[in-house]
Amino acid sequence: MESDSEVAKLGSSLLVPCVQELAKKPLKHVPPRYVRTDEDSPVVSHTNLSPQVPVIDMEKLPSGEELEQLHHACKEWGFFQLINHGVNSSLVEKMKMEVQQFFNLPLEEKQKLWQKPGEVEGFGQAFVVSEEQKLNWGDMFYMITLPTNLRKPHLFPNLPLAFRETLEVYSVELKHLAMKLLDLMAKALGMEPNDMRALFEEGHQGMRMNYYPPCPQPDLAIGLNSHSDGIGLTILLQINEMEGLQIRKNGVWVPIKPLPNAFVINIGDIMEIVSNGIYKSIEHRATVNSVKERVSVATFYSPKLDGEMGPAPSLITPQTPPLFRRIGVADYFKGYFSRELRGKSYLDVLRVQDEEIKR
Repeated sequence: MESDSEVAKLGSSLLVPCVQELAKKPLKHVPPRYVRTDEDSPVVSHTNLSPQVPVIDMEKLPSGEELEQLHHACKEWGFFQLINHGVNSSLVEKMKMEVQQFFNLPLEEKQKLWQKPGEVEGFGQAFVVSEEQKLNWGDMFYMITLPTNLRKPHLFPNLPLAFRETLEVYSVELKHLAMKLLDLMAKALGMEPNDMRALFEEGHQGMRMNYYPPCPQPDLAIGLNSHSDGIGLTILLQINEMEGLQIRKNGVWVPIKPLPNAFVINIGDIMEIVSNGIYKSIEHRATVNSVKERVSVATFYSPKLDGEMGPAPSLITPQTPPLFRRIGVADYFKGYFSRELRGKSYLDVLRVQDEEIKR
């Protein structure tokens, strides 16, 4: 039987320099490993005519009209902003303050929480699989927050006490919010409610705290390259006022302007699998600027690690055969973290090929 820590060892990432420290130097140019000619230009023209990501009011759910809006947002956008979400505003403000202070800790304090070789949790970057690979202009701190038995013993207990206490409450609140949203999505999809609950009720939650420092050449670098999230659902909290999130809509990059007191929610690859392709995970990226850092926290909610997933049985009919293979959740994540992060390429690995559908 695998131990909890073995179950939670989902992947590894090579150790990389701290970009926050790098950005403190008087740099005129971005170091070559951070120049991203492989990405579309991060500069996009934003006009009042640009499409805006849908806004969903949690207080109006599950009324028919708002549920239809939610269904449309998940089908057509894969992203929406959630207002009146019910998470205590003073808790959210505390979280913002604690995360900002956390990234302001001295480097020697952060080094106690650095990624260990062969792991992905801790300070560093994820999805770095070779020494030649281009890097993002940003640092992350990633860890599994729930269930508590999957927490790394050298990470959570060593966080500053006030931050730890805030995280304890925030992680539970966001699990409740994620489950409410998943229940509503099941209803909008016409799924058996238990199909969703059986998969996610004892699910696991990870948090990725992002710090994108000012960059001397923001048109050449990228904070986080274009990708879709390999999880069920992402709940993003913008910590400060700097914008930078862009989503790819109909081949065009659309900037998201976070509303005050809102969460930005997006559909992950796992939800695309579970909904049998009805809901789409959408490519997105984080851009940087030359003026000020941008800070955010993404909370990822996914099925339980010792489970198995695939398209929801209640959505499979002779007319709608499964578009994705079934796979163990832990095996799925080990495959996901073993690759460079690139678009929706990992989801394509799990697609049922046309000839299999015809059989």
